[in-house]
Amino acid sequence: MPSAPVSTGPTLAPVKQPPAADRVYMHVKQAVLDRRYEGGTLLTEGELALAVGVSRTPVREALLKLEMEGLLKLYPKKGALVLAVSAQEIADVVETRLLVEEFAVRRAVPAPARLVARLEELLEEQKRRAEAGDLAEVAVTDRCFHAEIVKHAGNQILARLYDQMRDRQLRMGVAVMQSQPDRIAKNIAEHEEILDRIRAGDAEGAAHCVRQHLSWVKVLARGEVR
Repeated sequence: MPSAPVSTGPTLAPVKQPPAADRVYMHVKQAVLDRRYEGGTLLTEGELALAVGVSRTPVREALLKLEMEGLLKLYPKKGALVLAVSAQEIADVVETRLLVEEFAVRRAVPAPARLVARLEELLEEQKRRAEAGDLAEVAVTDRCFHAEIVKHAGNQILARLYDQMRDRQLRMGVAVMQSQPDRIAKNIAEHEEILDRIRAGDAEGAAHCVRQHLSWVKVLARGEVR
């Protein structure tokens, strides 16, 4: 009788890669946000196709999407220019953040235990990332700290508005830390002050700390971030 086939265990399905255009989009977007592609950099389709390992067609698709998001400006037959963060954009973002975050922190107090625990977790993560010198991740955890408070304010429209500023916040955050490394420790200390006020149930004190925390960003509106 023929022998039974030997079982070698379950066959793992091959891991599917995202579509080519999505891979280009994420490659370029992440590089712009963490400033590996700084404002003023000209990107060509050929260079990006080679870097990601795709043809030029998905590169064009990805660049069009990034232009719609305001990160790039396309120039036919030349490439895509990474747009610098303007003084007006900084001013607009800071003003919007002040309006949203002061309101949100007042609404979030008295804070549920899960919010306090999550803010403590994000603060510790920010400290670890700062010690490792990972500026991109410091910016991510910094933004997540504020976004968590906004989310717990209970206003979904404001939360969506705040999410729309995510890319601008991350890009500005990395830019500031590169130009002013001392802000990293100050940011963490100011986050601790905000958290202390939230723990104490002091809504007005927390709102004051948020305003003080964001006010320093206004100085960046005097010129472009470089």
